[in-house]
Amino acid sequence: MRYFFHIAYQGQYFSGWQRQPNVKSVQEVIEQTLSKILKTPITIFGCGRTDAHVHASQFFFHADILTEIDFDLLYILNKALPPTIAIFDIIKMDGLPHARFDAVQRKYDYFIHTYKDPFLNSQSSYYHEQNLDVHKMKEVVNLLPKYKDYKAFCTHPDKYEHTICNVMEADLLIDKNGDRIRFYIASNRFLGKMIRILMGKILLVGKGELSKDEFESYLINLQTPKLLLPAHPTGLYLSKVTYPYLDLKPRTEFLSAKQGADWFSV
Repeated sequence: MRYFFHIAYQGQYFSGWQRQPNVKSVQEVIEQTLSKILKTPITIFGCGRTDAHVHASQFFFHADILTEIDFDLLYILNKALPPTIAIFDIIKMDGLPHARFDAVQRKYDYFIHTYKDPFLNSQSSYYHEQNLDVHKMKEVVNLLPKYKDYKAFCTHPDKYEHTICNVMEADLLIDKNGDRIRFYIASNRFLGKMIRILMGKILLVGKGELSKDEFESYLINLQTPKLLLPAHPTGLYLSKVTYPYLDLKPRTEFLSAKQGADWFSV
């Protein structure tokens, strides 16, 4: 029987979602815990592959379990997992839906704070930039839904069959004090480090080191910049995953990265 698991995790303690040799991944921790509880080897399949130290405030994976779950697996699994991983829902599915290939939209949020704050540093990226031109940054963010090919904003475009991403929404928001920034983007798919590379270039625009025309030229000419300079991973969250048959509201509000902030579109 196939089950979907609705979860969230703090990524700063892991080397990404995907199982890899000699490092701790979210997938490995969950597989080991599930296998121990169910007393049989369990392989799980995630809805995506977050980078090392990237968070997920909403994430799904699926697992095939031979018998129907007739005990409180949600409670037992949450007790056994570290506090950095939370299981919100376990959903029995009809047929064999796939957590990764069936997703029709993924949303990410990237948070920046421009002052040192020990309570934000693990959940938002600290950039000591006091004079960012957020209006110029917003101008280039508004370009993103107008283009489909993101070859120029990917570390290894040749490993993909294509680099087309249907970016449906993109926005830049700021808090009431003007010292915290939130970049939001939604698409059917994303390429390797695409959002962090975009954020790095958007910051250069804000600092006056890259013009709107230069930024747009990457989208038009599809030429990879000589320096990609991805933004820090810490501020990035996979924040929403939508399926044709499953659309759940996220259960967490990005912890203190969002608490207490009134966000306004620039």
